Amino acid sequence: MNVPQTSTELAPTRAIGDVVLDVKNISLRFGGVKALSDISFDVREHEIRAIIGPNGAGKSSMLNCINGVYTPSEGSITFRGRTFSHMNSRQVAEMGVARTFQNLALFKGMSVLDNIMSGRNLKIKSNILLQALRIGPAEREEIAHREFVEHIIDFLEIQAHRKTPVGQLPYGLQKRVDLGRALAMEPQVLLLDEPMAGMNVEEKQDMSRFILDVNDEFGTTIVLIEHDMGVVMDISDRVVVLDYGRKIGDGAPHEVRANEDVIRAYLGAEH
Repeated sequence: MNVPQTSTELAPTRAIGDVVLDVKNISLRFGGVKALSDISFDVREHEIRAIIGPNGAGKSSMLNCINGVYTPSEGSITFRGRTFSHMNSRQVAEMGVARTFQNLALFKGMSVLDNIMSGRNLKIKSNILLQALRIGPAEREEIAHREFVEHIIDFLEIQAHRKTPVGQLPYGLQKRVDLGRALAMEPQVLLLDEPMAGMNVEEKQDMSRFILDVNDEFGTTIVLIEHDMGVVMDISDRVVVLDYGRKIGDGAPHEVRANEDVIRAYLGAEH
């Protein structure tokens, strides 16, 4: 697989800020298998930071370490100046990090609106009884949350499907709902694990546009895993490259594209 030339049609032009997420010397073992080996990189505010690599490179394992699904064997993760050797997934979400997954985990029998509303869970202050009765502050709170969700539905251009059960939607639209549920958490950092997997060209173009708009209009920092190198080179500010759990490249798209180690890994010359 060759690493293609980038185009300028979607090339980002955003102002990048200070480091918000700093990954230091992360290693991850499963018994005798080393999934990640001494990985370090940082993510700056308002950038789109891509993680790429061949299958089995450790990309999803890296995201799982960041959002608390896995506990690293070694190393630390610093988020906005606070350093952790481990956080659980709820702590990560409460700090402002949201995640989508490779395999959709939506509530297929629930509507688009209700699926995205589920992303507001951490924002709800009323207790369960008040929510069930929908009285007083609980009713006002629900109305405010629904207004926020309706804004996301409009943003993702899925207004016509807001009451449709998600399981009845085409795959590309289900991916938008998954993105919408993550956005409902109002994340500072959004982790996207192969958001365009299984999509056709038109669906990928739409999703690329939405990712850029999320980054620009919401100011959300994005960490992106994606196999389509054309997309990665078009929309990313910086790219880190993994291969067999090791970091073999890190830099701007044009630097990574010219990196001999990266070229060999994708062309299979080393293996």
